Amino acid sequence: MTADRRPLFHLAIPVRDLAASRRFYGELLGCPEGRSSDRWVDFNLFGHQVVAHLVEDQTAGGIDGHNPVDGEQVPVPHFGLVLDWEHWLELAEQLTQAGTKFVIEPYIRFQGQVGEQATMFLLDPCGNALEFKSFRDPSQLFAK
Repeated sequence: MTADRRPLFHLAIPVRDLAASRRFYGELLGCPEGRSSDRWVDFNLFGHQVVAHLVEDQTAGGIDGHNPVDGEQVPVPHFGLVLDWEHWLELAEQLTQAGTKFVIEPYIRFQGQVGEQATMFLLDPCGNALEFKSFRDPSQLFAK
C-alpha cells in the first residue's frame, strides 16, 4: 500500500437518537452528512466513514470499562482520530467554547517522554467514547 493510497476506516456505532447524533457529529464536530435512512446516518469524520445506526435496545455499547493510563481513566472501548497539532488545538478550543463535558479534558499526555501527545476524550449523545489526539512529532505515533 502506498502512502498516497492509505485505506480509510469505516466504523458503525450504535445510537439511541439520530437527531442528537446529527447535532453532535454534524453541527458540533462539523462532519458532513452522507447517505441516510430513518435507521442510520453516514458521517464524513475527517475523510473516514462513521455510520450511526439506530438501536433502541442497547444492552451493550457505550462505556464498558476504563483502563488507567498516565493517571487518567481511559474509557474502553473508544475511537477517534490523530489530528495535526494545530487542528487538535483548534478542535479542543471549539469543543471547550461549546461547553463540551469531557471524559478527560484536553491535556498533554506522556509529557517529555516517548509518545508525548495531546489528547482529549468525550462522549457522543449516546455514550460512544471518542478520543482526539495529536503528536508534535507524527513519527512518534508507534514509538516505544
